[in-house]
Amino acid sequence: MTTPAPATPPIPRSLFVLSIFYGGMVCIAGVLGNKQVALGPLAVEAGIFAFLLLVVVSSAIAELYGPRLAKHLVWFGFLPLLASMVLVGIVLELPAAASMEAERLAAFDLIMRSNLRIWMAGIVAYGVSQTLNVTIFGWLKEGRGKLLWLRAALASVLSQIVDTLIFITVAFYGVFPIGELVAGQMLTKVILSIVLVPPLIYAFVALARRLDRGPA
Repeated sequence: MTTPAPATPPIPRSLFVLSIFYGGMVCIAGVLGNKQVALGPLAVEAGIFAFLLLVVVSSAIAELYGPRLAKHLVWFGFLPLLASMVLVGIVLELPAAASMEAERLAAFDLIMRSNLRIWMAGIVAYGVSQTLNVTIFGWLKEGRGKLLWLRAALASVLSQIVDTLIFITVAFYGVFPIGELVAGQMLTKVILSIVLVPPLIYAFVALARRLDRGPA
């Protein structure tokens, strides 16, 4: 008589939902980044909003399930990112339908055609900054206990500084002077991290705990 294999432990509902959400934000961040938005006197590429949600989700998973699992989420985030880039490349090379308006086709090509250097800058900045965010969040959790808002804000601020330095340097160094661009983007991202991340981290952690309490 064969011994039945042990049952696979179920994935927590919150982890399942947040992981899907995370993958979507990884893909949309680069698309949103094609627009610069004005926030009062500050200007920033719109992809920062999706990127801050990535920070919040990875931090929420680190809070609930530990930094190790959150790092795995970050690393698996390369899969939808790379897959979406490959699909964009394929679609751009396929001929457009004769019925597609020339203006719509031109707008699509303008938005979706990025040079390889910018794509690579985004990949490197994503991997380093998101891993750094989870790592710092975990370190602060060990030393600061229940100060969730402070841990999330500090980890986000530091990771956003690194993200800005990496992305702008890799993407634009040697193309034009980058000093003012780095300073402006860094200031804006730090302010947004301080303002948006603390309330969002509480909201996502509360949502995750509610999902896990709900009926299966």
